Amino acid sequence: MNKPATKQIEVQIMGQSYLLACPVGGESALLDAVERVDTAMCRIRDAGKVKARDRIAVLASLNLAFELSQKESQQFEQSSFGQTETAALTESAQPLDNHIDPLAQARIDELIRRLDNTLGNDGQLL
Repeated sequence: MNKPATKQIEVQIMGQSYLLACPVGGESALLDAVERVDTAMCRIRDAGKVKARDRIAVLASLNLAFELSQKESQQFEQSSFGQTETAALTESAQPLDNHIDPLAQARIDELIRRLDNTLGNDGQLL
């Protein structure tokens, strides 16, 4: 079996260089992903509540996964199957916007607090 050709791309995330493998032709998608991760991590760092790079990475990952989950749910609801399954909920559903609702933000803040308590001062995830 032929393995797809890959190339290495050097990127910067939160000021640190990373050398990443990328399939030929996938450079644009990888650079878009790097930009999203860098933006998410810098936003958390700049908020000033979290200092450790590993904690920032975990929180950024959670935020991005949450956003992806919301988009997938929205796409499912817009599909014909999702519309029939959620027809009863349509009247009470509120449109999604680009901001996390206060309940979700409270849950994220609680996760941050729990992570900080669990990790303590050592900043080690494992």
